Amino acid sequence: MKERSEVKKEHSPHLSNIMPQLWGLLSDHEREELLIWSSYYIYKRGEVIYDATVIPQNAFILVDGQVKVTQEADRTQILSLVRAREFFGYEAYFARENPLTSATAVETSLICLVPIRSLETIIRSNASVGLYFMNDLALRLRERNQLTITLTQKHTRGRLAESLLLLRRKYGTEADGRTIRAYLTRNELADLSNMTTSNAVRTLRSFQEEGVVALNGRRIKVLDEEKLQRISRLG
Repeated sequence: MKERSEVKKEHSPHLSNIMPQLWGLLSDHEREELLIWSSYYIYKRGEVIYDATVIPQNAFILVDGQVKVTQEADRTQILSLVRAREFFGYEAYFARENPLTSATAVETSLICLVPIRSLETIIRSNASVGLYFMNDLALRLRERNQLTITLTQKHTRGRLAESLLLLRRKYGTEADGRTIRAYLTRNELADLSNMTTSNAVRTLRSFQEEGVVALNGRRIKVLDEEKLQRISRLG
């Protein structure tokens, strides 16, 4: 595992800017507690943020960049993608067991680490914060359930189409309004879509031949969103 690099707090965004909704629920004392104990690190592409063998002692907030959460079975499966201002990696601590997942930087990412014990103390005395994390977990579970349905009920074309739409929803587009601002390798696209890399390459090529997308290395431009949605819907 490569070494992450710490970033001084004075050179990092304030907590109130990266978790504004939660910040509004905290007392002055609770805010001071998190400001004291939080830290910031830069993870380069491919660096592991946490793995499945150790219970994380921090909750993570993605400040900038992209992160994938994966699970290893017969093959690697991307379970979710994290976007800016989202918490991740804290579920295993509250379950009191090792996580079943690992998190890895998809691109150079700035991440804020908040000790989970500090959050747990706040949750015990501040019901609004507890409800905030219950809602966060519920939304995360719904997203993973939807992904499971996609992977089990759709064919190869439908799965890859849905993955491209998911990337667009999560990370948006470049200034042209069409190029997805996520630059996954073909292998990562395959892991997200639960297919082999060769199938992902072949399906992407067919999308390009049909005028649905244009490919330029890892850059994918959606040319016909309506058709892409139809492919996803029909599976």
